[in-house]
Amino acid sequence: MALEKTFNAAEAESRIYADWETKGAFKAGANAQRDEHFSVMIPPPNVTGSLHMGHAFNNTLQDILVRWHRMQGFDTLWQPGQDHAGIATQMVVERELAATGQPGRRELGREAFTAKVWEQKQKSGGTIIDQLRRLGASCDWSRNAFTMSGAPGAPEGEEGNFHDAVIKVFVDMYNKGLIYRGKRLVNWDPHFETAISDLEVESTEVDGHMWHFKYPLAGGETYTYVERDEDGNVLFEEERDYISIATTRPETMLGDGAVAVHPSDERYASIIGKLCEIPVGPKEQRRLIPIITDEYPDKNFGSGAVKITGAHDFNDYGVAKRNNIPLYALMDTQGRMRADGLPYDQAAARAQAMADGSEAAPEDATEINLVPEAYRGLDRFEARKRVVEDVTAEGLAVMTEATDPRLGRAAKKAPVEPGEGGEMRTEEDNLVPLVEAKKIMQPFGDRSKVVIEPMLTDQWFVATDKIVQPAIDAVRSGEVTILPEQDRKVYFHWLENIEPWCISRQLWWGHQIPVWFDHEGNEYCASTSEEAVAQVKARFGDHVEVELREGTSSYVESGGKLVSVGIYRDPDVLDTWFSSGLWPIGTLGWPEQTAELEKYFPTSVLVTGFDIIFFWVARMMMMQYAVVDQKPFDTVYVHALVRDEKGKKMSKSLGNVLDPLELIDDYGADAVRFTLTSMAAMGRDLKLSTQRIAGYRNFGTKLWNAHRFAEMNGVFEAMPAGMPQPTATLNKWIVGETARVREEVDAALGNFRFNDAANALYAFVWGKVCDWYVELSKPLLQDDAPEAEETRATMAWVLEQCLILLHPIMPFITEELWQTTAKREELLALTDWPAYTTADLLDADADRELNWVIGLIESIRSARQQMHVPAGLKVPMLVTDMDEAAQGAWDRNEVMIKRLARVESLERSDSFPKGTVSIAAPGASFGLPLAGLIDIDAEKARLQKSLDKLGKEIGGLKGRLNNPKFAASAPEEVVAEAQANLAARQEEADQLQAALDRLAELG
Repeated sequence: MALEKTFNAAEAESRIYADWETKGAFKAGANAQRDEHFSVMIPPPNVTGSLHMGHAFNNTLQDILVRWHRMQGFDTLWQPGQDHAGIATQMVVERELAATGQPGRRELGREAFTAKVWEQKQKSGGTIIDQLRRLGASCDWSRNAFTMSGAPGAPEGEEGNFHDAVIKVFVDMYNKGLIYRGKRLVNWDPHFETAISDLEVESTEVDGHMWHFKYPLAGGETYTYVERDEDGNVLFEEERDYISIATTRPETMLGDGAVAVHPSDERYASIIGKLCEIPVGPKEQRRLIPIITDEYPDKNFGSGAVKITGAHDFNDYGVAKRNNIPLYALMDTQGRMRADGLPYDQAAARAQAMADGSEAAPEDATEINLVPEAYRGLDRFEARKRVVEDVTAEGLAVMTEATDPRLGRAAKKAPVEPGEGGEMRTEEDNLVPLVEAKKIMQPFGDRSKVVIEPMLTDQWFVATDKIVQPAIDAVRSGEVTILPEQDRKVYFHWLENIEPWCISRQLWWGHQIPVWFDHEGNEYCASTSEEAVAQVKARFGDHVEVELREGTSSYVESGGKLVSVGIYRDPDVLDTWFSSGLWPIGTLGWPEQTAELEKYFPTSVLVTGFDIIFFWVARMMMMQYAVVDQKPFDTVYVHALVRDEKGKKMSKSLGNVLDPLELIDDYGADAVRFTLTSMAAMGRDLKLSTQRIAGYRNFGTKLWNAHRFAEMNGVFEAMPAGMPQPTATLNKWIVGETARVREEVDAALGNFRFNDAANALYAFVWGKVCDWYVELSKPLLQDDAPEAEETRATMAWVLEQCLILLHPIMPFITEELWQTTAKREELLALTDWPAYTTADLLDADADRELNWVIGLIESIRSARQQMHVPAGLKVPMLVTDMDEAAQGAWDRNEVMIKRLARVESLERSDSFPKGTVSIAAPGASFGLPLAGLIDIDAEKARLQKSLDKLGKEIGGLKGRLNNPKFAASAPEEVVAEAQANLAARQEEADQLQAALDRLAELG
């Protein structure tokens, strides 16, 4: 079948992919010819998600490795699957319910709501799969996994044992003391009313404020406050009856447990251990808190004194725990000031007793609600406003001049009023509350977009300190390799400073915590409710009736004996990172000892982004060692981010997001894949542009046109049965070049240097094959040429090798050419990868000769271009000396050199006349006599003008980059862009200078 004029990617890609699937090309073990396995677990995308550029990059790299190993005969598995994505999926369903006027989650109840989620999963769960197919991902879709398969309420078609595996691991780890329930500080999303992980928090710089308040010393005590310079000279001194603090969240003052200063801060040495008053709340119950020392405060920042609110700040939490300061929770799950607990007067009295030392601080101070009645039930930001107003009205705000620059441009100036004696006061005499206008980092929920609140809540935790060491040792010993090297530091930093892992979420969609509680608060951890009931009976006796209840426990006594116990299951679900932490074994059927588990685990490579090294990679490491005492994978390849062409992170708000599906529509999947691969330098972010993708689409067109040329010259009419045995120098040369690039590609992919593999193939296919070999072969393909038959055979083989070597990166166009140019017994996707070497195929003489010819032609073309010689003009060429090898190379290739370099003749000369451009080649000295062919003076003037203009641009760019202020204040991407511009301009200037130097030689 004759090739069409162009490759129609839009028509061909879906057809080709369907053919691959129909013929089982991606099944585990397809094309397996050796005992070694190669297995890759896909980082599971959210089940309701869509393909974004990060997915496209990540999965392209995986697919390259998988296709390469499959063609090499490895027993290969690319295991696909999706994550149930608790908070994201629940959000999608709740929005859908609201948009369609249906009852909300709480009105529906848990069982009905999760049924709705399953409906959503079945409706949209295939979206991301279809999108990965469009990219060309060669996963074994028959084994598609889901982190909630087999869960209670799962509809038909969602069978599996992943849920059972998750529950088994929880129960086993609980029984080993590796999972426990405790009250700790977590990131809390007030919109979804759940704890979230650090990965789901977006810290964004926003315009904020820092309020400065006075905390009066108890009993009206005073002290001398002295500020000194570095040499100890007194800068400022006054008598104070307060200690000054600054806060960006005044509403949390209500829960302060102490004020901390650094032990070395001499300004406050005399008041350490004394009490100060929180300047808010009813005067009659105004609380006193101690002034303590701790290493945390920075004495050079602000006043050096820090309010400690352990229940609402992660740093304060650490200070409070170290100093036995009570933790007072102020807010409910929706971010409102609490309205439960003890009345304020009782709560304040209890807190005061603890501050005085007359009452021990309880382990759980939840009932002590220190929100005054006037603030209870207020939204946290409304409470902030009220606290600021009340403290300021009482005169306990730190004051400053209205012209203080710290107030920012938005600061209100105090009115100018007459003084006591009637004289007019100046604006500088007026004092206003010190409220600094400053940029602050504000944490937002990545999906809810509301401000995240550090909250003290009851959660389930993994005692990571007990399971972390094997994960550290595995990487240190080399049992598991992390690439690039720099990302090992991130891995170690997190694991060596690990905190308990919060694994519970206050959601309904997910693996429900398998723990039940009775009326005494006893915990019953069990895989099933039947096992939990059995545990209750084991505790209280078989005579006791056990009832499963919702939300509360109960008990019944008769005659002084317990006769009935009602237990309830913890309503929380497990964090998705807990279940996805079991991904390598869970997808292979564990805890059943399946054949797939035996064959493909530990897996070979994990390809992932650097942003989840500690959220997912480290947790998989810990969990696999804790559960099966084996590494989950041999190698972790960590890739960087895909950014826009200016190096900025892609963001909808910036309008610079590139949609991979739209790019595939516009340019084809192969062009998108090749672009991503060619830029995948280890540890370096990609700067992606549509122009670059268009360029690689042109590469595909070049490959297509080379095959059309071959077809028109009868190359595919008699495909060679095996390796060609050429005798012509040109054919021997290209066979050797093919062996060379095969070795380069294998070495690059073996070391995860994807960009090196892509760039080597690009240079070979476009440069060596399409440009040089095709062009140089034209005389040899003439029917009367003695080399015609062998050249057709060689060209057919070389183009076939191009398709094989390119296939992992550009699977669609290569498969189409493979099937169209000849009748094939197998798919290209299942064709054996070549193993020939340069030792087998490289002919040193042919290699030297053809590279001499190509080098000479390129040098002539470069000189002509620099000198502005008209492209179509044939010019004479001189040679002063030529050794035997050079003479032979010239004689055998004279026709090709003259035609491709536009050379009219070659004459020997004792020396070059004035006006000759020298052309160096190994073993020969050539020259182009250009006097009279070009206007040398005009060319010099033109080049000098361009060089002068470039010099000014280079000077300006160097000035910017050498300016310390620019380097310190400009965004990183702006500096990078300036550096790139300077390099490009300098390269252009160097080329112009080289041309000028050549012209100078001409006189």
